[in-house]
Amino acid sequence: MTPLFEARKLSKVYKDRAVLDLAELLIEKEMIYALQGPNGSGKTTLLEILSLLIPPTTGELLYQGKSVDFKSRSLTILRREIVMVHQNPVLFTRTVHGNLEFGLKVRGVPKPARERTILESLDLVGMRDFLRAEAHKLSGGETQRVAIARALVCSPRVMLFDEPTSSVDVENRNIIERIIGDINSEKKISVVFTSHDLTQASKLSHEVIPLFEGRKVPSVYENIFMSTICAGDEGKMRCQIRDDIALLAETGAEGKVKISIDPLKIRLHRNDDHGSDSNSLKGKLVQLTDEQSLVRAAVDVGITLNVLLPKEAFKEQSLNIGDEVTVLIPREAITVF
Repeated sequence: MTPLFEARKLSKVYKDRAVLDLAELLIEKEMIYALQGPNGSGKTTLLEILSLLIPPTTGELLYQGKSVDFKSRSLTILRREIVMVHQNPVLFTRTVHGNLEFGLKVRGVPKPARERTILESLDLVGMRDFLRAEAHKLSGGETQRVAIARALVCSPRVMLFDEPTSSVDVENRNIIERIIGDINSEKKISVVFTSHDLTQASKLSHEVIPLFEGRKVPSVYENIFMSTICAGDEGKMRCQIRDDIALLAETGAEGKVKISIDPLKIRLHRNDDHGSDSNSLKGKLVQLTDEQSLVRAAVDVGITLNVLLPKEAFKEQSLNIGDEVTVLIPREAITVF
């Protein structure tokens, strides 16, 4: 089957700084992909290239097997099939109905078909009751859902979302996550979205594409550090992250590398009496964030480590910001690349 998108040696450079550098990328039809990584990883830049809003600096992008010419007039036709919903969408100063009808009018869709399409799209996002509401008076979550409906009326083959739930409340977050799934399963629309949230990315997508500093990496994890691999005691390999931070790892690599540490495999304790099989570091708990079934804990151990804890385990330990903790890092939590 011909891929939906195929990228070859794709790069984007701004002011001599490469923000994207992909040797290759394949995105299949009728699937959901999540672009996951920290700020500055190239997620939004890649999304904008896939949406045909900006051209790459070098390389080639193929859409359904055909090379995209970013200077061609035919780009307008392709953009009707590929629709992007921005992180903070802007609606027209008119009713919800007027926002959805605008694009259909421009395309010359007859009124009966316009009305049918508008209602179907609003039903899918649960906003039919807001048909005559003034769009500029909606909440952030409602605005996002109307923006999704506005994209849906154009009958796209591909929908791209930039951090679709970053600025909405918990209720609308759950609704939007459900909508993304329904768009794919009911409408067979291919979906690509960006997310900082590892749990959300894994839950919603068929495949997570992890990015770091503009490149694909073999891990979705956020704890990525430069390190030097050298032989330690008894031939064990040691990852030297800083002069005062070294971790034992299972690897055959040597020299300068990058490592990632799985936040789901890191354990936290109030003391260090837990054996010597795992790497241990002492630090202070500096941030706690609720991520649905998990709690994200940021721990300062000289470097900042992100830890994802099941809520039950977090409640049992009664951890609070400012607590002194011991971080245990099993060797299998460390990936070298």
